[in-house]
Amino acid sequence: MFRDRREAGRVLGELLEAYRGDPRVVVLGLARGGVPVAWEVAAALGAPLDAFVVRKLGVPGREEFAMGALASGGVVVLNDDLVRDLAITPEQLRRVVDREGRELVRREAAYRGNRPPTDVAGKIAILVDDGLVTGASMHAAVDALREQEPEQIVVAVPAAPESTCRDLRAVVDDVVCATMPFPFRAVGDSFWNFAQVTDEEVRTLLRTPTVGPGTPNARILEFNSAAGIVRLASREAPDGVPAPQDLLDLVGDARIVLIGESSHGTHEFYAARAEITRRLIEEKGFTAVAAEADWPDAYRVNRYVRGHGSDTSAEEALRGFERFPAWMWRNTVVRDFVAWLREHNDRCATDGRDQTGFYGLDLYSLHRSMREVIDYLDRVDPAAAQRARARYSCFEHVSGEDGQAYGYAAAFGAGESCEQQVVDQLVDLQHHALEYARRGGILADDDQFYAERNAWSVRDAEEYYRTMFGGRVSSWNLRDRHMADTLDALIAHLDRRLGSTARVVVWAHNSHVGDARATEVGTQGELTVGQLVRERYRDDCRLIGFSTYAGTVTAASEWGGPAERKVVRAALPSSVEELFHEVGKDAFLVRTDHDRRTADTLRVARLERAIGVIYRPETERQSHYFYTRLSDQFDAVIHIDTTHALEPLERTSLWVEGEMPETYPFAL
Repeated sequence: MFRDRREAGRVLGELLEAYRGDPRVVVLGLARGGVPVAWEVAAALGAPLDAFVVRKLGVPGREEFAMGALASGGVVVLNDDLVRDLAITPEQLRRVVDREGRELVRREAAYRGNRPPTDVAGKIAILVDDGLVTGASMHAAVDALREQEPEQIVVAVPAAPESTCRDLRAVVDDVVCATMPFPFRAVGDSFWNFAQVTDEEVRTLLRTPTVGPGTPNARILEFNSAAGIVRLASREAPDGVPAPQDLLDLVGDARIVLIGESSHGTHEFYAARAEITRRLIEEKGFTAVAAEADWPDAYRVNRYVRGHGSDTSAEEALRGFERFPAWMWRNTVVRDFVAWLREHNDRCATDGRDQTGFYGLDLYSLHRSMREVIDYLDRVDPAAAQRARARYSCFEHVSGEDGQAYGYAAAFGAGESCEQQVVDQLVDLQHHALEYARRGGILADDDQFYAERNAWSVRDAEEYYRTMFGGRVSSWNLRDRHMADTLDALIAHLDRRLGSTARVVVWAHNSHVGDARATEVGTQGELTVGQLVRERYRDDCRLIGFSTYAGTVTAASEWGGPAERKVVRAALPSSVEELFHEVGKDAFLVRTDHDRRTADTLRVARLERAIGVIYRPETERQSHYFYTRLSDQFDAVIHIDTTHALEPLERTSLWVEGEMPETYPFAL
């Protein structure tokens, strides 16, 4: 969401960067709501500003519902199908047009006085409004403007439905729609402050210069100055690792530090995160790493790093990560960190200090977690194991390990729902928890906790796979709630076991670590682990994100595809990554709470890139970018300008050969 129309205009100004400094450009704001937006666009581009008056023609008796529009010059655009379907008579139409025509003339006189409209003949006319729904007013403006013979017509709006933007592209030279929310309900939903614009505000803005000496006094923020503000606030972070004092000052006494990544396949993100985590373990006493990984696979690593289990090396301990995308955890950086953690814990065992565990938060392990519950009960309560087998046999009608196949069958009535069975099994295990835990001290308590969290994973995975066919937001929220709840349970377990306050580092993607309330997806109802942790732990947590401008990444082209080494395109204009690139440093840390000026600069809505396990450069704007307010999303961000692909333990030929850059072989 945009803070207000002025901020929306600054975002559009950045998106229209290609028109900056062109003497042919004229910016026209549709009065009244489009004028504050247009002023910021004109100021960003160094172009003159004028108002363009368009009046909606409302359906008689339902004036809020547009049947067309009237624009300067007497141009009328009608929705002929609507007029016909509602049986609106010529007399009714004439009365509406006469009434709105009088208001149009009044407004033009009020805004300009005796000054004539700006001449747009042979110019590049940029029409700006605060948003569109059907686009009728904008179509009227376009038709009226075309009568004045401009060289080009460009439409720019902060928010509109994708279909409206697509229709406009067919009739003008360029269309810039900053956001296209889905479902689109109303323009005002894209703004925190959408107060009505007054005639006096329009007159004031039209009198305020957008070019020349008076401009800097009126402009609130400018993109280039934002880079300077960030540069002053930034701290050096070679290879993405802040200086010890900067890191310790940032973390303070927080007991949960969430460290993100803007891709699941960038070497520098993984390496810096591992080094930061080492420092927090050694210098701040953190006793757990909780990763965006499946619970049973991560727990195998936990057993290894704490000197239990049968694995004899870090690489062997990571062999549980077989599910796509295996490279997320089966890579050289995680292998080396796991090996270090085992050595650290061996020293702790000798010195009598608390060891540090490695745990998973995710819920994809439906079948694996079922097996782990049964294996545990076979050891401690064979009769309970038989009950678990009977309940989990509900899933036998679905072949293989594919939870999606179960979810599809259950959601569409092609198979039985196992919801009640997994809930009954979880309750059964919880009922006997104390009895099982008392049988063998700390290790027995750990085993019981491990089994219970597996039962929770089965319960939530069953719901997740059933829900994923009903809507992305609901399944996303279920998954992030599961991860946050698992983190809560882990902290409570460690507090009890250690007899002191546990401190945990969380490893996950930026899209989980950041606070959803500060992002475009948050307006669509999504929540994140970062948001839930902030709500539950308040000042006891820190959210740290990572970003990069360009480089290479390990990712697949489709779900289940092989790991490829792909070229990451240079970040888009008006993005967070582009802003950080303009800072001119190879790597730095910036705290979003450094000072009010920095916080305000980073609170402006900007695009942010998110590359998951799939990267599709050809659809990058639609599939990998969303709007965010960085100051509210993270407590700090580490930017590494150029990054490289993460090295999987199993390298495919596609990864070894890598993707040729688009300019190969000319390197242009």
